[in-house]
Amino acid sequence: MKRSIATLVLAVGLGSMGSAFAQEKLDKVVKVGALGDQSGLYQDIGGPGSTVAAQMAIEDSGLLAKGWKIDLISGDHQNKPDVGTNIAKQWIDVEKVDVFVDLASSGVGLAVANLAREKNVVNLNSGSASSDLTGSQCSPNTVHWVYDTYMLANGTGKALVKSGGDTWFFLTADYAFGHALERDTSAVIVANGGKVLGSAKHPLNTADFSSFLLQAQSSKAKVVGLANAGGDTTNAIKQAAEFGIVAGGQKLAGMLLFITDINALGLNVANGLNFTETFYWDMNDGTRAFSKRFMQRFKKNPPTMVQAGVYSSLIHYFKALEALGGNPHDGVKVVNKMKELPTDDPLFGKGYIRADGRKIHPAYLFEVKKPSESKYAWDYYKLVATIPADEAFLPLDKSVCPLVKKK
Repeated sequence: MKRSIATLVLAVGLGSMGSAFAQEKLDKVVKVGALGDQSGLYQDIGGPGSTVAAQMAIEDSGLLAKGWKIDLISGDHQNKPDVGTNIAKQWIDVEKVDVFVDLASSGVGLAVANLAREKNVVNLNSGSASSDLTGSQCSPNTVHWVYDTYMLANGTGKALVKSGGDTWFFLTADYAFGHALERDTSAVIVANGGKVLGSAKHPLNTADFSSFLLQAQSSKAKVVGLANAGGDTTNAIKQAAEFGIVAGGQKLAGMLLFITDINALGLNVANGLNFTETFYWDMNDGTRAFSKRFMQRFKKNPPTMVQAGVYSSLIHYFKALEALGGNPHDGVKVVNKMKELPTDDPLFGKGYIRADGRKIHPAYLFEVKKPSESKYAWDYYKLVATIPADEAFLPLDKSVCPLVKKK
C-alpha cells in the first residue's frame, strides 16, 4: 500500500514537472527569418522589400507593446537551393529561427519547406510559385500565401484561350518554377480546347532570348507564354519587341508579372499585357494606406504581391501565437492554429487556410494601362475580372496533398 501511494505521488510529481516544462516552453520570444533574393534577378520582387514588410508586421502586430520579444534577420539565398538550405539550417540550429518568410524561387522554396518540416518550424512562403508546395510536396509546416502556378494558369491562361488565343508556345525558365508554370498552364489550355505547340527552356537569368524567340516565332502559335519571372520576363518582352513578335500578330502572355516588372518595362512597352495577381497597391483604401506607409520606408516603391504577402502572413502568424497564449516553438501546432483562424486583412481580403496549406483569397485579372490612361505615379493596372476565392486555386478535391482527407 505504501509503495502504491509512493508511486502515485511520484507520478503526480512527474506530471507536474511535465506541465511546468510545457509552460516554460510557451514563451513570448519569436525570431523571424526573411530568406530571399537580396541581390539577383528577383530582388525587386521580394528581397530587401520583404524584410521591410516583415519589420512592419512585427511593429503592427501589437505584440511588442505586450512584452513580446521579436527579432528579425535576413539573408540572401542567391536563387540556389543549396545556399538557401545551408542558411536555413544555420538559422534554425544556431539563430533559433521560428518562422521563414519570402522564399522567392521555387527551387529554394521547396528545399526550405522540406527542412522546415524536418526541424518543425513554420514556413510562410509568399515568394515561390510552384503549386507543388501544397500538392505533392505539401507539409503540415508550410502555408503558401500569395499565388501559385495553378492560380496564374487558371487566371491568365483560361482568359486568353477563351478570347481566341487557342495555340501556345512557351518560353520557360529551366527550373522548378518554370516547369510547374508551363505544366499547370498547359493543363488549363488543353482543358479549354486549346493546344500547346511547343516550348523552349532557357537558363535562369539569361541575357539573350534570340534563339528562343525565333522558335516561338516559327511555331506560328497565337500566344507566346512566358513561364518565367523578374528580369527574365522583362528581358524577354523587350527582345520580343525587337523581333516584332507582337507586330507579327502573336500575343505575349506574361504568366507571372509584378508591378516592378511593369515599371522596368514602361507603359509604352507593357501596355495591353494581361496577367493575374492577388494584390495591387491601388485596389482599395486598405491597400493604399499600407502601400503609402511601405513607400515611405522602401525606395518610394509600392509593395509587390510577394512583399504584401510577407506582411499579411506574418500578421496572421502573430494572431495565432497570441491565440495560443505564447510561442510553443512547435511549427505544426502553430500552423494548425493558423488554419483554425479565418484570415481577414485589407491587403488580401477575407479568406482561410486549407488543410493542404493553401491560403485562399480572390485573384484578379489585370491589363496594363496605356500611357494616356495612367494619371499618377504607379497607376499601371486596370481590373479586367475578379476571380472569386473559391475558383482561383486548385479545388481541394483535386489535390494530391497527403494532408487532405478524401471523402
